[in-house]
Amino acid sequence: MSQTQPSAVVTGASTGIGAACAKRLVDEGWRVFAGVRKNEDGERLKAELGANLIPVTIDVTDTDSVRAAAAIVREALDGQTLKGLVNNAGIAVAGPMLELPIEEFQNQMDVNVTGIVRVTQAFGPLLGVDEGLTGGPGRIVMMSSVAGEMGAPFLGPYAASKHAVEGISKSLRRELMLYGIEVIVIGPGAVATPIWSKAEEIDTTPYENSPFYEAMTRIQGWMAKNGPDGFPPSKIADRVFRAFTDAKPRFRYAIVPDRLTNWSLPRMLPERIVNNMVAKRVGLQRKGR
Repeated sequence: MSQTQPSAVVTGASTGIGAACAKRLVDEGWRVFAGVRKNEDGERLKAELGANLIPVTIDVTDTDSVRAAAAIVREALDGQTLKGLVNNAGIAVAGPMLELPIEEFQNQMDVNVTGIVRVTQAFGPLLGVDEGLTGGPGRIVMMSSVAGEMGAPFLGPYAASKHAVEGISKSLRRELMLYGIEVIVIGPGAVATPIWSKAEEIDTTPYENSPFYEAMTRIQGWMAKNGPDGFPPSKIADRVFRAFTDAKPRFRYAIVPDRLTNWSLPRMLPERIVNNMVAKRVGLQRKGR
């Protein structure tokens, strides 16, 4: 690599936002280590994006896998610092909080929360914590969600994980000031990616006898409809590139379709009013006694 060519790691790069981030960075002349779990995904990305795309096997729930990937990247950097880390890998678990199998909740948190800690700890030294490396400090982008600031019925596990990402990011941002490493949060609303466009495939049959079932199917329908109509992943990738390259990036970016309705008003109105509006829309009004 050229001594001036910046490098970044993107987790969850197989599809959606991660793949779009990899493409945008490669198009801008960056070298990208694309975290994938399947070899065929890595081969496809490399065929599409060329020599500056280097697939790296990363399972964010497996500490050994993450450490092995960091060792590969360190060797490839040849003494240079890593300029960017995009903590993007994530899943969305759905279900009523009172009835959700605890194992599903644990899996949600392991991927979306503990996973980013594993990755950040492994790649942090390459971003400039290891002062034996040459080059300026890198930056970390944390992929949160509108759910990181607001909750939604039956997406409690996902919302909990993204609230955790927000808190971790704030703490980490202040800690890493010691090394000049910026931490930037990006909180998208609906994005046309498989994580939401596959909402119709969510198995709701375990909850057929639940009092939450009817409302849950309404939410499922909303997700299936609005996910594919959300922003294209490239819009989020554009913001990630700016987060890496702007002289003074903001600490958090909210990229939300229909921003007034889906972001500004719900945050301005009293929460009780918002709760009542949501309950009426999906059928969660209090049962009569």
